[in-house]
Amino acid sequence: MTTNISFLLNGDKISYEIKDHWTLLHLLREEMGLIGTKEGCGNGECGACTVIVDKLAVNSCLYLAIDVDGASIETIEGLASTNGTLHPLQQSFVDKGGIQCGFCSPGMIMSSKALLDENPRANHEQIKHALAGNICRCTGYVQILESVEAARDKGGQNE
Repeated sequence: MTTNISFLLNGDKISYEIKDHWTLLHLLREEMGLIGTKEGCGNGECGACTVIVDKLAVNSCLYLAIDVDGASIETIEGLASTNGTLHPLQQSFVDKGGIQCGFCSPGMIMSSKALLDENPRANHEQIKHALAGNICRCTGYVQILESVEAARDKGGQNE
C-alpha cells in the first residue's frame, strides 16, 4: 500500500508517494539519494542514522516515513549554506578532529544540533547525555565532545 505524504525537508516543501512500511532512513537514502544519513545497526542502537524531526533528534532507522507527514526534517545535507560554507558544528568537527573516519559524524552532528538548538549553553554532561545514543567506532569521543563544546562556545549553532 502507498500513501502520499508532504513535509519540509531542509526547508524545502516535499510531496512524496511512499510505501507504508518504509522507514525514514529508507526514504532519505534509497529513495531521495540523501546518503549523508548512515545506516549502522538498523536497530536504533548506534545513532548513525540520526536526523532531526520537528526539532527532536530521532533514529531514522526506527522512524516510519509515514509519520513525517506534515513534519519538518533536517538532515546533514541541509546544514551547510548554499554557498558551501559549513555550519558551525560541521566546521568545529573539522577543526577539532571530531570527524575521524566520518561514518558516525552526521549522526553526532545532528544529535548535537538538536541539543544546542534547544539548549545553547549545554554543559559537558548534557552534551555527553545527548550523544549517549551515538557510537563512534574510532573511539573519537574526546574530540567529538571538544568539537561540540567549541561550537557551543562560538554561539553559532543556530545558523
